[in-house]
Amino acid sequence: MAIKDGGPAFPADVEDFQQRAGGGMSLRDYFAAAALQGLLARDDEHPETTMADWAKDAFRFADAMLAERTNDRGHDVSGKG
Repeated sequence: MAIKDGGPAFPADVEDFQQRAGGGMSLRDYFAAAALQGLLARDDEHPETTMADWAKDAFRFADAMLAERTNDRGHDVSGKG
């Protein structure tokens, strides 16, 4: 099953920009980067954690954040409709 990445993190309406930028970073990657930053800020609490563990945790947080963009009644809360 394909990973739902939330689409572009910084969408642009200009087609030429999208083509030149290659679509840019996905929202999933953006969320993971933000989560990783927070996790690493607390690095001293878990010195045994490997970089691979940090990356997996960051994407688990990102996936949870993407899932929460749709509330429990099935309404999209992303602001897109």
